[in-house]
Amino acid sequence: MKKYFAECVGTFVLTLLGCGTAMFLGCNTPAGVVGTAIAFGLSVIAMAYTIGGVSGCHINPAITFGVALAGRMSWKDACGYWCGQVIGAIIAGAILLLLTKVVAAPDLTGALGSNGVANAGGVGGALLVEIIATFLFVLVVLGTTDSKVGAGNLAGLAIGLSLILIHLVCINLTGTSVNPARSIGPALFAGGEALKNVWVFIVAPMIGGALAVPVWKAIAPKKA
Repeated sequence: MKKYFAECVGTFVLTLLGCGTAMFLGCNTPAGVVGTAIAFGLSVIAMAYTIGGVSGCHINPAITFGVALAGRMSWKDACGYWCGQVIGAIIAGAILLLLTKVVAAPDLTGALGSNGVANAGGVGGALLVEIIATFLFVLVVLGTTDSKVGAGNLAGLAIGLSLILIHLVCINLTGTSVNPARSIGPALFAGGEALKNVWVFIVAPMIGGALAVPVWKAIAPKKA
């Protein structure tokens, strides 16, 4: 149970700090894009070295899906992780909404930092962007955390930096999800188009995460 709670806390931190930065810094300028990308990446790095020893710090249902498909965890634990991750993101979304109401902080994204499909050319484009981006992200996760050939204690740093790169490419297309929980939390409170299209940011990352598994297995070095 402790690891499920750790995933809840970690996803809460990622969603609150990442989406919060997008909201209050804005993503309509180069500085805002870079700042938001760094915020998401640093949140992952910070949580990796905080809860990594407890749960492995997935804080992302797509990563959990890939890890389970790779046979590195049980499906029972995967379900517990998913519950914790979504709950953490929902709590973060509620706090972000509260900040806009009580503190009267301006939400420069207009939708609590949630994701959208318009700049990617619609649903089809957003699906393609998110599948590719999540595939790359989960591939990095699977490779750097491999017990035999991974990056060891540097895995968290590599994963966080890769998330920064992915955000730099995708923020102006979809707002960058690659994480269903991070998308669900803000969308529930933003409503409107964000909630209408949130399924895209659930389905696409899960597909991308699944595709990363056979690719990693194909390129992974043979274990002695």
